[in-house]
Amino acid sequence: AGNYGFQAQPMGFPGGSVVPPVQNQPTMDGTIWMPIPPSIPNCPPGLEYLTQIDKVLIHQLFEVLEIVTGFETKNKYELKNALGQRVYFAEEVNDCLTRNCCGSARPFSMRITDNLGREVITLQRPLRCSSCCCPCCLQELEVQSPPGTTVGYVVQNCHVYLPKFTIQDEKKTNILKINGPCFMCQCCEDINFEVMSVDETCAVGRISKKWTGLAQEIFTDTDNFGISFPMDLDVRMKAVMIGACFLI
Repeated sequence: AGNYGFQAQPMGFPGGSVVPPVQNQPTMDGTIWMPIPPSIPNCPPGLEYLTQIDKVLIHQLFEVLEIVTGFETKNKYELKNALGQRVYFAEEVNDCLTRNCCGSARPFSMRITDNLGREVITLQRPLRCSSCCCPCCLQELEVQSPPGTTVGYVVQNCHVYLPKFTIQDEKKTNILKINGPCFMCQCCEDINFEVMSVDETCAVGRISKKWTGLAQEIFTDTDNFGISFPMDLDVRMKAVMIGACFLI
């Protein structure tokens, strides 16, 4: 894991300040985008944004049709930095039949674009099982950046009652572990997935499902997540952690 340039934190939760970018002018819909960073050698195009942040906030957008009819529509998300500036926009790609028949287990592609409209990250999730009764067919997600170039994988680990995942690089070498809680439903509290070193002795980051209020939790399936990682973590692994959040 040392090849990916992060310093594991033996105690507590990784910190690090956010490099404050200059504010952009808002777009026609009022969205303020994070300023475009300069290109960086050996960095996949579009991932330069991730070199400047140690937190990503993911907000699922409300779909009125889905709320009113219960008809499952394509999920769309805003990815923002700690200042509330949009870093990326994500949209699910699949068909109507798959969404409404397979539910949350459905396969999908996720197109993540930057503020120039470039597709900078592609997530590919095939149709798989999530039960420990089928250990040979557990969840797996491939992360590509740029599209067509694999930078890593997120694979579910077989466990009787805990949600556990492994973050791997493009060669399927284990880089990080993700451990979730025993109870996935907690009223009025965030649900945290701890990102650990491979030997699970050091905290490296966290993926959290944010509590959004009783009404939203009951009547919609709209979720908000937060991702924290070391500022100096390799941008490819930051992209894979974003993929892990969507898989979770």
